[in-house]
Amino acid sequence: MDLRIFTEPQQGASYDTLLTVAKATEDLGFDAFFRSDHYLSMGSADGLPGPTDAWITLAGLARETKRIRLGTLMTAGTFRLPGVLAIQVAQVDQMSGGRVELGLGAGWFEEEHKAYGIPFPKEKFARLEEQLAIVTGLWGTETGKTFSHDGRYYQLQDSPALPKPAQRKLPVLIGGHGATRTPRLAAQYADEFNIPFASLEDTERQFGRVRAAAEEAGRSPDDLVYSNALVVCVGRDDAEVARRAAAIGREVDELKANGLAGSPAEVVDKLGRYAAAGSSRVYLQVLDLDDLDHLELISSQVQPQLG
Repeated sequence: MDLRIFTEPQQGASYDTLLTVAKATEDLGFDAFFRSDHYLSMGSADGLPGPTDAWITLAGLARETKRIRLGTLMTAGTFRLPGVLAIQVAQVDQMSGGRVELGLGAGWFEEEHKAYGIPFPKEKFARLEEQLAIVTGLWGTETGKTFSHDGRYYQLQDSPALPKPAQRKLPVLIGGHGATRTPRLAAQYADEFNIPFASLEDTERQFGRVRAAAEEAGRSPDDLVYSNALVVCVGRDDAEVARRAAAIGREVDELKANGLAGSPAEVVDKLGRYAAAGSSRVYLQVLDLDDLDHLELISSQVQPQLG
């Protein structure tokens, strides 16, 4: 079971804070540092000092880290034209020496689009399908040849399809709870399928849909990595768990029901149940980015028990 650190900077984090967490992620032996792609805080958070851009952040971290993978859960397809996104991600991959992964989704948070003047189209999923075709098509085009796309939403003509990522195959993540279109897109384009904030039952059901879609597409279901994203709140005792839950405005019982919360032993047990449901990777949603002791506890008392 791989453990990756997943942050939500729109809730309130500077680049320096994210850099500190990313360096701790690397030093403590976690597999990767991922972040959300949002421009507006949610709930009661004030979002201070203001939003940071996902790919600008990752470009900086690419030069400041050495080992960990870097990526997004999920880049909003509404924020960037697919050709521009392909250039940005390829460049950051080069800057990192080949450690980048692209999670790409349709975009959903209408209020942040209104707040920053970003168009919020109705046909988001159909656009996402074209975006995936374009981004992967540009990267997969042989150097010296050109790429064209004549779609309903996007048209590219004789693109040189440059630059290329440092990796021969830059991993693409697709995720969500959709029962039909999402598994189909994952089967066609994804290297990893991620289901966020899902119960064990929903996880097993959705993984089954993706595996079936892969088989229908003529692809081995085992070609994909299957992962979860879950909020984490671990403590050495009940008082520490309660303190960490209060710091993120959540209740302990709710966190235990819907995430990974409790003692290290409790969290290891629940991770084992997600592994039995088919998950080989978990993105730990860390909401208090100032609590580096939390990461150290997970590294020292949870991660070694996962094999």
